[in-house]
Amino acid sequence: EQENSTTTVKKFFLFGFTESALLQYILFPTFLIVYAMTWLGNVTIITTVITDQQLHKPMYILLGNLAFIDLSESSVTLPKMLWDLLSEVKTISFWGCITQMFFFHFTGGAAAILLIVMALDRYVALHKPLQYLNIMNHNTLLGLIAGAWVAGFVHSIVQVALVTQLPFCGPNFLDNFYCDVPQVIKLACTDIYVVELLMVSNSGLLTILIFIVLIVSYAVILIKIRKHITRHKAFSTCGAQVAVVSIHFVPCIFIYAHPFQKLVVDKAMSSLYTLITPMLNPMIYTLRNTEMKNAINRLLNNIFFRMRN
Repeated sequence: EQENSTTTVKKFFLFGFTESALLQYILFPTFLIVYAMTWLGNVTIITTVITDQQLHKPMYILLGNLAFIDLSESSVTLPKMLWDLLSEVKTISFWGCITQMFFFHFTGGAAAILLIVMALDRYVALHKPLQYLNIMNHNTLLGLIAGAWVAGFVHSIVQVALVTQLPFCGPNFLDNFYCDVPQVIKLACTDIYVVELLMVSNSGLLTILIFIVLIVSYAVILIKIRKHITRHKAFSTCGAQVAVVSIHFVPCIFIYAHPFQKLVVDKAMSSLYTLITPMLNPMIYTLRNTEMKNAINRLLNNIFFRMRN
């Protein structure tokens, strides 16, 4: 009884993507390139927004914050995963696992709320252009960004609190390439039915509601502005955000909205959310936004000019 009521597990073993050594050596350079492109794209956006005075606007400040979150989120899981691809034994300490879960849901929660803020920003910009700068002033913008981070922290601390109160006494094998709540709570030495319901509510149901709110918001924006601007400008303005929202939330809904049962495609959906989305976001915004592309070109020209001199 004592063993079943206390945590005796000191570390977890990760199965990773595959047990094939050959496939692991193929995946390593692939994911290394993905991580490098994630850094390149997001750092480029952050640097451009900071250095270019023409981008010191609410929309681009929010975009810079999203790039920082994407960079942080991918760095929570990818470096450890790359290390494990070259390791025969893939382990993570118990508290290392808890820490990874905390920062993963911290950045993920902040990203979800920030996407709502970005939808609100687009609505104000397109529906009330004359009052836009007064409504989205500096203090309001800082408050909204801080609110996104606080909401992410609260969401994450609830997740971690529910996990850490569970007893873990073995087994300690995680069928994933990083620590996440659905797999970890399955290893608890107690009945987890109530905890599963709380997790589904905290992550799955909340993710669905936010996704619905965002899609409805962008639909309302398009309906409101269809008589005032051309269809091309409307879709150009909102298309990038809709794409980012979709690739961010659809995998999350798949992972967290169903009861925590093991599915064949779980790892594929997890990799899409943790690895691919942070890389794609800067590409989508850059390709869909002429002002951002021009600013990046100015930044690159300045860098090359300084290097030549």
